[in-house]
Amino acid sequence: MSDKQRNADRASANRAAVATGTRLDPWYNTYADRALGMRQSEVRSLFAVANRPEVVSLAGGMPNIEGLPLEFLAEMSSRLLRDRGASILQYGSGQGSDELREMIVEVMRPDGIRGHADDVVVTTGSQQALDLISQIFINPGDVVLAEAPSYVGALGTFRAYQANVVHVPMDAEGLVPEELVRVIDELEAEGKPIKFLYTIPNFHNPGGVCLSAERRPRIAEICQRRHILVVEDNPYGLLGFDGDPIPAIQSINPDGVVYLGSFSKTFAPGYRVGWALAPTAVAARLTLANENALLCPSTFAQLSINEYLRTYDWYQQVKEYREMYHERGRAMQEALEEYMPMCSWNSPEGGFYTWVKLPEGLDAQAMLPRAVTNLVAYVSGTAFYADGQGRDHMRLSFCYPTPERIREGVQRLAAVVRAEAELVDMFGLRGGDGAKPSPGEFAWPRV
Repeated sequence: MSDKQRNADRASANRAAVATGTRLDPWYNTYADRALGMRQSEVRSLFAVANRPEVVSLAGGMPNIEGLPLEFLAEMSSRLLRDRGASILQYGSGQGSDELREMIVEVMRPDGIRGHADDVVVTTGSQQALDLISQIFINPGDVVLAEAPSYVGALGTFRAYQANVVHVPMDAEGLVPEELVRVIDELEAEGKPIKFLYTIPNFHNPGGVCLSAERRPRIAEICQRRHILVVEDNPYGLLGFDGDPIPAIQSINPDGVVYLGSFSKTFAPGYRVGWALAPTAVAARLTLANENALLCPSTFAQLSINEYLRTYDWYQQVKEYREMYHERGRAMQEALEEYMPMCSWNSPEGGFYTWVKLPEGLDAQAMLPRAVTNLVAYVSGTAFYADGQGRDHMRLSFCYPTPERIREGVQRLAAVVRAEAELVDMFGLRGGDGAKPSPGEFAWPRV
């Protein structure tokens, strides 16, 4: 069938749908192909349920911002409007405010980055940076490499641009260099172009692990040698429970990495400000894409964050966040040890998440409605894979609930897991020898 005939058939079907009302969406046949592949993430679809007060939500990755100096921020905003209202309420640069970009360069220094403000592009959260990167690099069918598992929001963006996401195995030390080489070799042998590697090196979402300092130069060298761009997404880097951040991959190979940062986790997500530090030519294209998408990021939000960073001890605030999340992470570990020894999990050293492996034969996605009925929510591991893996895992978030609520939520979840395991045993659905992991033992799925 010719393109002309196909378009004519689509137009005819659409006219019929509008006329008869037989479709739920009469414009279905007019959407671009990429729009038909969009779907709501498993995390977002839980929000309506998980936000009910009687449900203990171990699902969402919302930062706890109760410790923010709200009176200071209110006075700061008032002062900004009085002194600079005519400028901060006006349009701004598509690349972002000069003042904030200079400040972002300083914010990145603890990660070992020595960037230049001219190579920083301010975005509406780092999620928009992912969209812009996908827009300028991905053609339909192009390969994007991502860890197994990977961030659900990134997977959704890559899917929207019709990328072919290929997972690379990781373990307790992060992305496995030998597996990266193997996957690259296989794809090159098949003639499939690789556009970039997407990685979350620090306190991984959902895995909770860090890419070890020993592996970072190896990952950088492999990608540099094979001419593969690295997209390094680092929203949690400053939220380690102990010690200083490990130097970023960008600090090893600045010309081969687009580094993404965000103020959502270390300050407040409501401002919706993130950034990309990119090689100069890439930064120029990201700026053009940013201008085409929204003209400019919010001037008011940018200068509010700049003023906060300039006039408040923001790093001390980050330290207080670390202590709070450390306490909650410890509560999660203790509750898992007490109530869910039939499972295995990692012990994160920062960030927001614990990655839990269920006993053999249990399906996290199928079990979720029963968990919600028992007034506890989590995210099924299937949300974090592009290829259907993850049914034997779930992500538990410890960032938002209090330690007491975390303990209560894990106790409720344990009851659901035990009941589910009894059903599996009763109907003989458990595969293999039915061996259970020892408490705290953690096994990563392999691609």
